[in-house]
Amino acid sequence: MTIAIIPSRYGSSRLAGKPLMEIAGKSLIQRVYEQAQKSSTVTQTWVATDDQRIVQAVQAFGGNAIMTSDTCRSGTDRVAETANLLNLDPDEIIINIQGDQPIFHPGSLDDLIAPFGKDTDTVMTTLAYKIQDPREITDPKDVKVTFDVHGSALYFSRAQIPFPREKDTLVDFYKHLGFYAYKKSFLDIFVSLPTGRCEDVEKLEQLRALEFGFPINVVVTAFDSPEIDLPEDIRRMEKKLLQSNLP
Repeated sequence: MTIAIIPSRYGSSRLAGKPLMEIAGKSLIQRVYEQAQKSSTVTQTWVATDDQRIVQAVQAFGGNAIMTSDTCRSGTDRVAETANLLNLDPDEIIINIQGDQPIFHPGSLDDLIAPFGKDTDTVMTTLAYKIQDPREITDPKDVKVTFDVHGSALYFSRAQIPFPREKDTLVDFYKHLGFYAYKKSFLDIFVSLPTGRCEDVEKLEQLRALEFGFPINVVVTAFDSPEIDLPEDIRRMEKKLLQSNLP
């Protein structure tokens, strides 16, 4: 059984109330939830929040929502708290889905959990997408990732990585997509760790795993997943929705 959990906060430094903002007639959180439900690998989907308004909105469209603490230091901590509230087994695979990416392809979740079926030592996976838009290479909003020949993450950064010393060097750059899958047993370990130094500097929680020596399997997916951070992103997303013919 694979459980998808969508951590969702009402407060946002850049876009307050973002989960409940309408995107072409549906709230952002509803669109993310419905995309998760389309995955062939997800058996249950839950929204984890610290705000009763989001709980009510999710329940109104027939979704599952659960209240969590308002002191969680990250989305992953909120996912872990939810997994414990649901009494999930240690070997359960849990998918952490970002609540601001309403048109992600459900097939990317299949990509995300594939390593767990191939390697019993896999404890955490995430997604990467080969950058097509040159702007994203240097934009700190778009997190970049590098990985070794086996697909294990080397580093995540808001900076351009790798950085070509020779300007004419041909290199592919990969954008990190904020989807994670973990075994429940590892998720409990992850949230027990203190905040890492690089995690604190870059404000990237996945660096906590690398800093304490835990591998992250990076899966390159063919599907991009644009996010909503600013008001102008909503109009851009509505245009993409019309082009994709999603209901």
